[in-house]
Amino acid sequence: MDRAKMHVLFASAEAVPFAKVGGLGDVVGVLPQVIQDLDPENLDVRLILPFHASVKTLNPPRQKIGDFEFTANTNIIRCELFVSQLGKLPVYLVDNDQINHNSPVYHGDWALDGLKYASFSLAILEAARYLDWHIDLLHANDWHTALSVYALRSIYKDDPFFAGTKAVLSVHNLPFNGYGSQSAMSALGFEPSEDEDLPDWARFTPLPLGISSADKVIAVSSGYAKEILTPEFGCGMDGYLRLHQDKVMGIINGIDTNSWDPANDTRIPHPYSMMDLAGKTETKAEFQQHAGFVVDADIPLLTTVSRIDRQKGIDLIFEGLAGLTSKPWQLAILGTGDPLLEQKARDLSSQHPERAVAFLRYDDTLARLLYASGDIFLMPSLYEPCGLSQMIAMRYGNLPLATATGGLQDTIVDYPADAENATGFLFTDKSVDGFVSRLDDVLTVFQDKPTWLAIQQNAMKSDFSWPISAAKYLAVYRSLVA
Repeated sequence: MDRAKMHVLFASAEAVPFAKVGGLGDVVGVLPQVIQDLDPENLDVRLILPFHASVKTLNPPRQKIGDFEFTANTNIIRCELFVSQLGKLPVYLVDNDQINHNSPVYHGDWALDGLKYASFSLAILEAARYLDWHIDLLHANDWHTALSVYALRSIYKDDPFFAGTKAVLSVHNLPFNGYGSQSAMSALGFEPSEDEDLPDWARFTPLPLGISSADKVIAVSSGYAKEILTPEFGCGMDGYLRLHQDKVMGIINGIDTNSWDPANDTRIPHPYSMMDLAGKTETKAEFQQHAGFVVDADIPLLTTVSRIDRQKGIDLIFEGLAGLTSKPWQLAILGTGDPLLEQKARDLSSQHPERAVAFLRYDDTLARLLYASGDIFLMPSLYEPCGLSQMIAMRYGNLPLATATGGLQDTIVDYPADAENATGFLFTDKSVDGFVSRLDDVLTVFQDKPTWLAIQQNAMKSDFSWPISAAKYLAVYRSLVA
């Protein structure tokens, strides 16, 4: 073992291509690789995931390292440990009875998920011990692995193997805090925190315990890092976070600019670039024809690729567009989620089949087509810790109309607030009227072709590549481990 290198263990419930439910999987599937590539001579970065049933179905190439067991309270937890690869990154897969051979990534049942991820959080640390691989820095993500950070500072606080281990916790979505896991935590030997700064309810809830125990808490955008200090977005933790804001910071997520590249995207019919948008015009025309719309480049095509959820402001889209039929627009929406909102999507497309279509499924190829063919990307989220869709849309010259919240306001330069550098459009009134008023403005700007092209070109040259953000993470690691 080369102890000249810093040992960094990433822990997550998801990482593409192994498991993806949301944006967490996209981030963790790329970020540790990019950090490793920044300084391979001095870094040894590895990733650890649960061996979900879906990963077994995927059946990635792997080797079994061996079996280990540990005692949690009075329970003997027997684990199998495998290793796979993600590029040059070692990826450990942990299996045990609590992770469950037939369970989804998330049950949706807090008690079952609590048992799965409380067990996994302990297995993360015990796997490192089994490998005899001392962790210099543990990077946990969201509530699913927050208990590994808490365990470091409680159950394992006097364990010499973990002496000096620092911990970072990334907060991708604060409302999902693991509440309901208490019985599983008790069964596995966790005890409530003695941190008196925590609210009473938070002293035995996974994400707050991780926040309390971490050396650094990193929100996934600077905007979200500020928002979680407020009662509106702090989910009952704002008082604690304000008190300890010296350890709270934000680093914006990135996107894989090699994968999301309209000039080289093999899954769109006509590739194009910032300097030659002819392929975008052709792609739009083909999609309009496929959707049964009038084929006309001058009719703005609005697109949305999103979870169909009120948090995403999807209801604002349906209600707003229903009252804006006097203006020319076409809408294509892709996603799944809330059954009531899915029905509203069907209703809108059946009432206005000549201008609205809903694809209520997950389809990566179709998502790329919507990014490429669209003119205006709708993202009226009520809150958005970071958001990746607006970055992808900008890369494809599909200008975002979004609420000024979280990572959206960090990544979109508003027109006309900064007309020269504008990359999209923001609004602050999170209501149907606020959305419709701003969309009306954007539809007017769309008719001004020179201005629209200038905004498109600004958007397409925006740099959301991962190395920029990864360098900031690495600076945090070095400051802690030094």
